[in-house]
Amino acid sequence: MQRENDSLTDVVFKLNEHIMLLMKRLLSLRWLARIFALAILILGLPFYFGYGNPLPFANPENSLFDNIWLSTFPLMFIGLAIGWKWEKVGGYLIVIPISIASIIGFIMLKEGLPGPMFIPMIVGILYLVAGYKKEK
Repeated sequence: MQRENDSLTDVVFKLNEHIMLLMKRLLSLRWLARIFALAILILGLPFYFGYGNPLPFANPENSLFDNIWLSTFPLMFIGLAIGWKWEKVGGYLIVIPISIASIIGFIMLKEGLPGPMFIPMIVGILYLVAGYKKEK
């Protein structure tokens, strides 16, 4: 009887260690996404507002491609900020607009996702992974 209790105790301790390891990974994933999001917000917002009039379709000199990205950036910035509290909502607000703008850019100019947009896209994906792992 004592041997069965010892083996059950061992199983419980191993399960507890596994759960703690998963929690650490989830927290590190969440914080990695948050740190990158904060860096993007700090570095990206001045460039966005320094572009001139950041309102899409307000400047007739901007091309359609420029206006599409000017429409994408506010959603991306909102998603980066919202992702701190609600990972899934923030992730979708980042990934969906960037994906749509990239697809339109590929159709119009035969160019895919611009290089610098990989970083917020990765943050959006990290937010989504963290949000869905939190549910389980």
